Amino acid sequence: MGAARIMKRRRSKQRWADKTYKKSYLGSEWKKPFENRSHAKGIVLEKIGIEAKKIAAFVPNDGCLNYMEENDEVLVSRLGRKGHAVGDIPGVRYKVVKVSGVSLNALFKEKKEKPRS
Repeated sequence: MGAARIMKRRRSKQRWADKTYKKSYLGSEWKKPFENRSHAKGIVLEKIGIEAKKIAAFVPNDGCLNYMEENDEVLVSRLGRKGHAVGDIPGVRYKVVKVSGVSLNALFKEKKEKPRS
């Protein structure tokens, strides 16, 4: 009886141990590279490791790297797991979806060609 105030105060202190709660209230949530957007545009800086705005991105399918060149505009999509790496590749949180406005999957299956610039 009469312990509600104490329990409420303890609960509010313990919330700071929760990672997502702490991030949202300390303001570090907005320091993410794409500000919680699922897709972002970038330019290929290096062909190996494909960096879009200095973020390492995964290129799906074997041989899709051949359809990209330096200075191509790419659309990068976020992988799952709330900012954690997915699969066996450490640090990779994004994957390439489009190259020069054309789907990477369509290029790989040879349904479309990359536009000439």
